Amino acid sequence: MMVILPNTAWRRLFLAVAAYACDDLTMTEQDWSRLRPPTLADMEALADAAYATLPTSFTRLCEGLVIRVEDFPDEETLDDMQCESEYDLLGLFRGRGLTQGAHLSETGEQPNMIWLYRRPMLDYWADSEDTLGAIVTHVLVHEIGHHFGLTDADMEEIERRAG
Repeated sequence: MMVILPNTAWRRLFLAVAAYACDDLTMTEQDWSRLRPPTLADMEALADAAYATLPTSFTRLCEGLVIRVEDFPDEETLDDMQCESEYDLLGLFRGRGLTQGAHLSETGEQPNMIWLYRRPMLDYWADSEDTLGAIVTHVLVHEIGHHFGLTDADMEEIERRAG
């Protein structure tokens, strides 16, 4: 079932940001023998940098959204999402999407939250041709799409049409 957003501008905005997020970034050659894996703090910095590059019209709709970076999803999340492995989930949105009345949150209700999972993203990166920054940006934008009320099917359709 496709979610019909009350404002089609959200769809256009999401499409533009998704296209931007997939833009390949280049990196100069480095001496890999001296590099360490990115820490949680490094991944938070990548997420902060990705968020900072998003258009203001996009981030304005994310007021109050909490973004956290963890190594792995907790057991409850893995069970809820029916994951076979702790590496199956790169990110997660929990809360009420904007189309479901997130702006009408009730007293005592948790804020909308996005989790980015460091180890699964690093594992994905190891088998990818994308940069780690591009992966973090893509996952972040995807989870923000859920904050907007889009389903995975909605976002796949948007990317297919863009593509």
